[in-house]
Formats: sequence, C-alpha cells, structure tokens
Amino acid sequence: MLAACLGSVPGMVAAEGKVEPIRYGNFNNWVTRNLKESAIIGGHEKTVYEIGPTATINGNKAYVPAGNSPWATSNVYAHVSGVTKTSNAVYPFDRGGGNKCARLTTKIETVKVLGIINMDVMVAGSVFLGRMYEPITSTSNPYSKMDMGIPYTSRPTAMVMDYKVEMPKGANSRVRSTGFSSKKEIPGHDEAMVFVLLQKRWETADGKIYAKRVATGAERYGKSVDWTTGHRVPLKYGDASAQYGKDATVGLRRGDNAYYALNSKGKLVPVEEVGWASADETPTHMIMMLSAGSAEPYVGTEGLTLYLDNVGMEL
Repeated sequence: MLAACLGSVPGMVAAEGKVEPIRYGNFNNWVTRNLKESAIIGGHEKTVYEIGPTATINGNKAYVPAGNSPWATSNVYAHVSGVTKTSNAVYPFDRGGGNKCARLTTKIETVKVLGIINMDVMVAGSVFLGRMYEPITSTSNPYSKMDMGIPYTSRPTAMVMDYKVEMPKGANSRVRSTGFSSKKEIPGHDEAMVFVLLQKRWETADGKIYAKRVATGAERYGKSVDWTTGHRVPLKYGDASAQYGKDATVGLRRGDNAYYALNSKGKLVPVEEVGWASADETPTHMIMMLSAGSAEPYVGTEGLTLYLDNVGMEL
C-alpha cells in the first residue's frame, strides 16, 4: 500500500533533501464524473472531479478510488432523504504550458427545491489522503464519512509543495451556512490550511482504533500569496503541544473531534489519539489535508482559493 501511494518517479531534490512524490500529487490526472441531480432541485447535470488516473464516469455511481490513488476530495455525491445532490469545490486548473494543478475554493452551494425553498451551504474545497465513502446520506458528523489517512512508515522531515493563495479583497468576515438554518456572519476572514499528522495506530479486539501522535506539521495562510515553489512545511516529532496543543485542528484529536478510519471489521470508527509518542517512534499512518478553509464544517470566507501542485514528502 505504501509503495502504491508514493510516486514511482525519481525523487526530486529540494533545499533540504530528497523529496518522495505522492502518487498523483502533481495533479496532472483527474477523473471526471458526470452526475444528475434530482428533479425536485432542478435535475441539473453536474460535473464532479476526483484525483486519479484520467477517466470519465457517467451516471450516479459512488466513487471508488482507482489506480491506487491515495487522494480524496471534498467533492461529493450525496443522496439525502431521497434527493440526489452534488458538490464540487476542487477542480483541475491549468498552471501554464499544459501543466495542471489543483484549485481548491470556498463557495456557497445553493439548492432550490421546487423553485420555492432556497438552501445555501458553505463548502470549503479540500483534498486529503484517504477515502470519502459515498453516497453521503446526511450532513451530520462529516468526518464519520471519511477514512482519514494511509499506511505510512517513513520519518520525513517535511511536507513539500508548490502553492498559491487568493484571498478576496476586503474580506473581513466568514459565513456559517448549513442549509438548514439562516446564514450567520462571523467576524474575521478564514484562512487556507495544510497539515500533516503522523500516527502510530493499533486496534483492539472489539474493533476500536487508538493512536499516539508521532509527528505534526501545519501552516495557515491568511493573505494572498503568489506561486511559491518547493515550499516546506516542517514536521515536529514527539510532544508538539507547545506549538499545536491549543489548535483544535492539529492538536490531539479525540472524542467528538476524532477522525475516522476503517477497522479490520470493515467499519468506519473514530481514531482516538491518546497522547504524544516519543520523538524516535516510527509511524504506521499519515494523515494529510490541504484546504481552502480552516474553520469547522459549513463555515468559510467565500472566494478564498488555494492552488496546489507537486506535493511530496522530504526524507
């Protein structure tokens, strides 16, 4: 699994060392999905993108990652209370000369039921290592539909990427909009965010999964940044509470804040982080997420956009 998820091309050389590409992390290959939404909300034909071997899938089918792609996105096919709806906030984008990258944006998805009832949902484009299990059947507990992380046993020094950020001019607020309540404006604009969490996991006989945090690396971007090539996000091994302990996103995740993973019984269960591992520990899994937002689900600054290319791990 590990070899399949990492790139097979020779490692690139960064300022600090060798970079091992993550498979499809140059975002040149995409799966195009053509789906149709329910007639009650307009019956529109919609295009949804996934990161993987170049292909086209027609019809309302749950997406299963192909070509050993380790990537999933916040783009989804949902079937809630008999209604089919799609969401797409991650797109292929031409960086120039035919070189594609990923464009992640924050947007309002509007649903009009029978032309009468309008529902607005705030969506922040995100990509992560793992899998989204479709169709999505409810808006509650979004992480319970996601298998977060891939098997990984190396000890990298940093995550490396090319990136660009576009912050809307004059942005000074966020919007919370779940579609089931009125929009609420929150002071302060959102930030794009990237993070890597290395874990040592184990499963108990009853199928519960626990982990210790081996390494942590994260950055937030609150203003526009032009293309930056070979940018490093360093990893801190061992106890990272001084840097990240108060950050709900990358501090220890447990309880209602836990990510989920597929256990040996084929069930998605919470991964309870019980503490910080020693600095010399070897991980079993890597979680990586790159997002056009850093707030809780359904909150964001409309128009905030993160571009990504050439994602890998520096060894």
